[in-house]
This record gives sequence, C-alpha cells and structure tokens, in this order.
Amino acid sequence: MTVDKTFVPKGQQEHQWVLVDANEQTLGRLATQIAMYLLGKHKATYTPGVDTGDNVVVVNASYIRVSGNRLTEKFYHSHSGYPGGLKSVSLRDQIRRYPDRVIRSAVWGMLPHNKMGRKLIKKLHVYGGSEHPHGAQKPQPVAK
Repeated sequence: MTVDKTFVPKGQQEHQWVLVDANEQTLGRLATQIAMYLLGKHKATYTPGVDTGDNVVVVNASYIRVSGNRLTEKFYHSHSGYPGGLKSVSLRDQIRRYPDRVIRSAVWGMLPHNKMGRKLIKKLHVYGGSEHPHGAQKPQPVAK
C-alpha cells in the first residue's frame, strides 16, 4: 500500500501584488474575493497553514454597494472597557468617514483568527479613492 504525501511548499514563497477595484461591487462578494487572494487559494500551491497568498491593494473603497437596508441597520460596535463605553457607528457613517475599515472588517471575518490571520491582514491595503502609493510594486488588476 502506497501513501500519497501531502505537498508542502518549502522555503520562501513568491508573493505577487494584486489590484482590486471595489467600485460598484457588493461588500460580501468583494470580501470573499479578497480573502481568497490573501489566503492563496487561487494558486495550485495552496496549503492550509502556509502563507502562499498575495498582497492585495483595494481602491475605490468608498464606492462599494450593499443590499437591503444595511446602510442604516448594520452597526459596528466598539467598547472602551469602561461602564457606558459602548460606541456604535452605522455602516453609512463608517463608509463616509473610514471606508477602509468596512472592507478590512469584512475580510477579517473571513480569515483565520490566529497568528496566520493577523499576518495575512497586514498584506491588505485599502484606499477610499482611486490613488494608491504601491505603484512601484506593479500590482496586477483582477477581473471582476
């Protein structure tokens, strides 16, 4: 009886830079696409527990779409730890002030919540407008 061995990539992995345009894309579908690129599931060398993913640059984050009444009914909560320290911000206000936090929060929910996930989320770069400072890395645009 022969046992097939699991492929584990050795050494340093090649990380490309990917450019994703969030203009008029739905938040959840965009977040799953970004998480797939960060995890490296689009590559043949994907291995769980190994960082084979790419760096992702997201532009036009302030122009994302959401379905239903989420703009007014979805809230982001944070608590300072003190009594009465709960702060809630609606999705509409969050997109207006910090559009990068909306996408980062959605993608973080789709990544593993451990050391690897914290390493992967650092490879996500989100910008509200169409300009980004990563031109030297030559990010490749992704088809929608």
